[in-house]
Amino acid sequence: MTRESKSVLSLVLEPADGLPLSPALPGQYVVLRMRPTPSGAAVLRNYSLSDLPSSDHYRISVKHAVNGVASSYLHSQVQQDDVLEVSAPRGSFTLLPGDKPVVLLSAGVGATPVLVMLHALAAGSSPREVWWVYGARDGSDHPFIQEARSLIQALPHGRTHIRYSQPRPEDRIGTDFDARSHLKSVVLQEMGVPDNADFYLCGPPSFLRDLTAGLDSWGVSSNCVHSEIFGPGESITPGVVNAVAYPPHPPTGPAGQGPRVSFARSGLAVNWDSKFGSLLEFAEACDVPVKWSCRTGVCHTCESGLISGTVSYQPEPLQSAADGNVLICCSKPKEEIVLDL
Repeated sequence: MTRESKSVLSLVLEPADGLPLSPALPGQYVVLRMRPTPSGAAVLRNYSLSDLPSSDHYRISVKHAVNGVASSYLHSQVQQDDVLEVSAPRGSFTLLPGDKPVVLLSAGVGATPVLVMLHALAAGSSPREVWWVYGARDGSDHPFIQEARSLIQALPHGRTHIRYSQPRPEDRIGTDFDARSHLKSVVLQEMGVPDNADFYLCGPPSFLRDLTAGLDSWGVSSNCVHSEIFGPGESITPGVVNAVAYPPHPPTGPAGQGPRVSFARSGLAVNWDSKFGSLLEFAEACDVPVKWSCRTGVCHTCESGLISGTVSYQPEPLQSAADGNVLICCSKPKEEIVLDL
C-alpha cells in the first residue's frame, strides 16, 4: 500500500492462485466485490487501474470519500495479504492507436486511467506529442506527482501543465504547479495545444461538463474527445414516459434490419440496428427515457423489464439481472423483444 496524497491510497493486487491475470488495456478498470461488515451485504465498486497493465498484478488508487463505505473499508480495514474478489478489466475508455497528439486531462483521482495511458506511451517511447494537464485543489491533494513527471520526461515530445485552485503557502508556483485556477479549455489554447489532438478527460461531472463544452466551443471534433466520469453522476434520467422533451421516435438514418425492438411504455417499435453497441444506446437514439450509470454491466441502474424475447450480453454482467429483467447497457437483442420502457 502506498500513500499517494492525503486522500488517495494505492493498493497492489496480486493473483491468489499465482496464475496470470487477464490482460488490460490502458484506461480500463476492475470491479471489486467487498463485504465491509461480516453480516452486511456485499458492495461492488469499480476502480481504474493506475499503472502499466501487467499479468502479475493490478494497481488501483482509491480516494477516501467522506462516508464512503467501500473507500473507508479499503483505507482502514484491508491489510496486506487479505484476499479480495476482483473482476477482469473492463471499460471502453482506452487509449487509441495512432500518431495524433494526445492530451491527457484530469482532476483529482480522475488521474488514474489517464496515468495508465501515460505509462503506456512512455513504455513505448511514443514519438507523439503528449500533454499531461492536471488540476488539483493544492499540493496535498496532488497524487502521482513524481511518477507523472518522470513519465513525461521519458517522452521526446512530452509536456506538462499543473493547476491548483487553492494552493497552500508552501506550494511553489513554477515548481509544484504552473498557475492558480481551475482547468478551462482556454488554458489549452494558451498553451498551444493543437485542436486536432485526441483529448482524454477524466474527473468529476462538473469538470467534464465544463471542459467538454469548452472544447466544443473551441471547435474540437466530438470524435476526438473521450471521457470518463470519476465519482457519482449528478443526475439519472428516470425510466418513465415523458421524462424528456421529445417524444420517442425511430433513430435517424436508414431503418435497421435486425430484430424488432418494442418499447412498451413509449409506444414505439423499431428494428434493431447493429451500428449501436447496446440496447441502451439504441433507446437513447430513440429518445426513449432510460436510466444508467456505469454502462458496463456493473451497477444495475439500467435494469429494465424484459417482457418477451431474449438478449445476448457483451460484456457479461458481474451479476445477472433479476428474472424477467435485462441490463440494457451491455445487451443486444437475439430475437424480437419487448422492453418495459
